[in-house]
Amino acid sequence: DDKKAPALQLILKQLDELALPRILFINKVDKTESSPRDVLAWLQPASSKPLILRQIPIWKGSIISGFVDLALERAFIYREHAESQVVDMPADMAELEKSERFAMLEKLADHDDELMEQLLSDMEPPRDRVFSDLSRELAEGLITPVLFGSAEHGNGVGRLLKALRHEAPSIADTARRLGLKSNGGAVAQILKTFHTARGGKLSLARLLAGEIGDGATFYGATGQDGRAAGLFNLMGQTPQKLAKAQAGDTVALGRLEGFATGETIATAKGNVPQLAKIAKAAGVFGLALSASDRKDEVKLTSAIAKLIEEDPSLALDHNHDTHEMVLWGQGEMHLRVALEGLEGKFGVHAQSRPRRIAYKETICKSVQVRGRHKKQSGGHGQFGDIVVEIKPQPRGEGFAFTDTITGGVVPKQYIPAVETGIREWMSHGPLGFSVVDFTVNLSDGSYHDVDSSEMAFKTAARIAMTEGMPQCQPVLLEPIVAAEIHVPSDATSRINQIVTGHRGQLLGFDSREGWPGWDTVKAHMPESEIGMLIIELRSATAGVGTFTYSFDHMAELVGRAADQVVAARKAEQAAA
Repeated sequence: DDKKAPALQLILKQLDELALPRILFINKVDKTESSPRDVLAWLQPASSKPLILRQIPIWKGSIISGFVDLALERAFIYREHAESQVVDMPADMAELEKSERFAMLEKLADHDDELMEQLLSDMEPPRDRVFSDLSRELAEGLITPVLFGSAEHGNGVGRLLKALRHEAPSIADTARRLGLKSNGGAVAQILKTFHTARGGKLSLARLLAGEIGDGATFYGATGQDGRAAGLFNLMGQTPQKLAKAQAGDTVALGRLEGFATGETIATAKGNVPQLAKIAKAAGVFGLALSASDRKDEVKLTSAIAKLIEEDPSLALDHNHDTHEMVLWGQGEMHLRVALEGLEGKFGVHAQSRPRRIAYKETICKSVQVRGRHKKQSGGHGQFGDIVVEIKPQPRGEGFAFTDTITGGVVPKQYIPAVETGIREWMSHGPLGFSVVDFTVNLSDGSYHDVDSSEMAFKTAARIAMTEGMPQCQPVLLEPIVAAEIHVPSDATSRINQIVTGHRGQLLGFDSREGWPGWDTVKAHMPESEIGMLIIELRSATAGVGTFTYSFDHMAELVGRAADQVVAARKAEQAAA
């Protein structure tokens, strides 16, 4: 299915960024009538490296029944869950095999002048030379060999394993490619982190150079160190203890604290190389979490930290605007699976709900208002009296407090209390949200020598704001994010419709640099619509579309949408 090429392009792009050699295996050839050559035609634009077909199919009617290995020049017939059987070259395939083999050799000769001379002289290169070139050019990242088969039936899998064994770079080649010195001690990279009920933390690491023993001490690039409490081989869910491991082995290191997935570790202090690691995907969907039982809140935070160690694409954020703990991931399903693991593995049950959007409110009109607080209940009373002018500010200017008091009508020691009272009130405006972008000037007032106090003037300030702000024509503001959406070009028009359908403003689109056949759409979107954008984006692009976003500005929200937000907020406050 050529529509799946963009999904492969995402993988190939990551491999390019990490400079990793790769072999492609076309699976499920028993379930398609397309030839591997056709598949290569729509895969090649997704690959920055030339794709070299190592095999050609033997057809039996419309079904692929075997293959000819172009390097070996041998024919094989598939057998169900058994090694393919060597057969004589079909007579009707001799010419095709010769032309396809020549096409393969031509691509190899692009990086081998001697081979090119042999081909131009109509000389048949030795088989060993062909395999040597395949291995060398694969290791140097110059080509991508392509094989095919059916994993379900075991067809072609044996040949793939042999290619990996004999042609893929050895661990020594990998160490040289990464610039690791043979005398620099052991070097490993943590591929995955697990937390088990009995064994605690296990760090799955691949040893790239050197040798390690049980209880080895490791150092990180920032100078941190840790001792592995055990060296294991993972066989399913049961760790098997090892005495030592050598370069090329993938092992589990027990309770190695202070190191995260993707980090490079070494046994030689101060000699830790910086190896490339896959960048963490920024979270695009968040759920607000709270412990089902209040006494489990600390336990919940600890369990989430372990969950993030296992899956670095998760992230935890404490939102100061909404006072929520938000778990971020790649979508709702991703987070639901993570929460199931939270309960199943760590025994912590968390309640989840859609995260709140950090709406704000501001004002459109200036007013002058008096706030007077007077209370007498025996002994000293309470008295504070102020006059304030409330004015709107340009969007994004925030809050400013000034005073133009003359004659000491409000003593200087009480003026900070007025500002404090206003700032405390700002967190809950007349619409139920924090208020931004306005100024308050304290212009007049009065006091009592005995009954006035900081608390009295703070209360007077709150009274003034409570009475004055509803007269200032308060309006709701919603956060607008700047989004960059990356999609295959044939999905761009559909994405434009999705963006505008969710109150988004298109800013334009352009070809995605370095990604043939892809576009980048730029838009401003209400943050409240991002959750639906994720779902529709993935549906429109067969799961390959991605996007990033960041806060851009606040914009006025009016009409029915604003009424619904305010009503929901008031209902929430009434239920609290």
